[in-house]
Amino acid sequence: MFYHAYNSYLNNAFPYDELRPLTCDGQDTWGSFSLTLIDALDTLLVLGNRTEFQRVASLLQDTVDFDIDVNASVFETNIRVVGGLLSAHLLAGRAGMELEPGWPCSGPLLRMAQDAARKLLPAFETPTGMPYGTVNLMHGVSPTETPVTCTAGVGTFILEFAALSRLTGDPTFENAARRALTALWKTRSDIGLVGNHIDIVTKKWVAQDAGIGAGVDSYFEYLVKGAIMLEDEELLDMFRAYDRAIQNYTRFDDWYLWVQMHKGTITMPVFQSLEAFWPGLQSLLGNLDSAARTFQNYYSVWRQFGGLPEFYSITQGYTVDKREGYPLRPELIESAMYLFRATGDHTYLQFGLDAVESIERIAKTPCGYASVKDLRDHQLDNRMESFFLAETVKYLYLLFDPAHFLHGGGTGGGESWEEGGDSGQCVLGAGGFIFNTEAHPLDPAALHCCSRHAQERQELRDILLSLSQPSSQSEQPASQTEDPPSSLSESIALKPGEKKAPPPLSCPVEPFSARLSVLGQVFSDST
Repeated sequence: MFYHAYNSYLNNAFPYDELRPLTCDGQDTWGSFSLTLIDALDTLLVLGNRTEFQRVASLLQDTVDFDIDVNASVFETNIRVVGGLLSAHLLAGRAGMELEPGWPCSGPLLRMAQDAARKLLPAFETPTGMPYGTVNLMHGVSPTETPVTCTAGVGTFILEFAALSRLTGDPTFENAARRALTALWKTRSDIGLVGNHIDIVTKKWVAQDAGIGAGVDSYFEYLVKGAIMLEDEELLDMFRAYDRAIQNYTRFDDWYLWVQMHKGTITMPVFQSLEAFWPGLQSLLGNLDSAARTFQNYYSVWRQFGGLPEFYSITQGYTVDKREGYPLRPELIESAMYLFRATGDHTYLQFGLDAVESIERIAKTPCGYASVKDLRDHQLDNRMESFFLAETVKYLYLLFDPAHFLHGGGTGGGESWEEGGDSGQCVLGAGGFIFNTEAHPLDPAALHCCSRHAQERQELRDILLSLSQPSSQSEQPASQTEDPPSSLSESIALKPGEKKAPPPLSCPVEPFSARLSVLGQVFSDST
């Protein structure tokens, strides 16, 4: 499936953003930077094609220019371009590419991602810190740009921007993403919900429908995944507060409806295909029973039509007028992958088989795979979105490959992890990858390697140096003689006398730094 679509794009559409599979040509959609190729780059490595990954990575460095007079979606450019380049950069070592000294803290693909993200920063220069929806890559935000943007367009940056900041040492990106998240958090209603569209200057809610689908979805996703990737309890607390309100006001019989954000009254009793990510997200939090029931509801819709319509009326049990299409979205497949990993239930493999057969039967053309214009009669649309190669095919492949390195598997000994950082001091790629909302995997260990690891090594040097230097009691200030140094067994990374609480969240694939070695453990929380 991948190569039929990928080769069709290369042969008929490159360097345009997307393939038009019915007419076998291409079109620019999101910014004129060969978007499908950037989006598909890490999928090549997921499938094991190192040579093509290397070729395309070099090709993109030579051909893609972000200094162009184009109005680009801040949200889409971030998740597809910045996310795609970051992921490819972090996987470059596994692809056998020649790496710069100090990788993953430097490299050409990382610099490309940084250049793309820097073009987006003018959108965040607002009184609230919440970004505009569109920015001109050469001239910045247009004076006529609307201040109204969707919730996801404000809250879907922390993964890519924090990764950039921690890999490069430039805090600008993470600070911008956090400022936007903080401002958005303060706008929630008295019953704990957020709406669909907000004026980013006045902080007034323009669309007050609250739900988990289009316009909001990836905001919730990034709170959970950001909490995991960054070991950030504050982000997790935000999500848990939202989740309580969502369960209280929008959940009915394991469906999630749309309600008025201030009153909690139902406004739209519909299921949107973008909501199908929710069972997978719930599985990351361990809410497996609820996730499985919701997945079965969504799977019943798939069986009814051979795909998920964009909108589905729960009360009528049928599609909603003018929302009958299925653009080959990945969300239900994504949830199946997570739930199969969590439960081992072969129901999810059966769904994967249904999805493969359905897409092959309905959407395949001589020139790629086409979006389904109408699931009732399977009419096709002349478009193949880049996420088909970035997400849909990737999640299907990973669903059927439980031993894949992205799952922390692999029996190839040294192939299951890598060295990185200064003099190979970091352990990378040992599993625990976090997928951004475009299915681009990010390695939390690399972030640790480039930020905290260097700091810990310096602190360790300072400790060892201070221990090796003789000192007398009389030479020390009174404040130091009163409190004896704390035991080094608390944490090798702490200065004598300091105490630090263990991190609230921890990742099992952190580098085996001195701190973890002394503690003799990887997980440091009480659970």
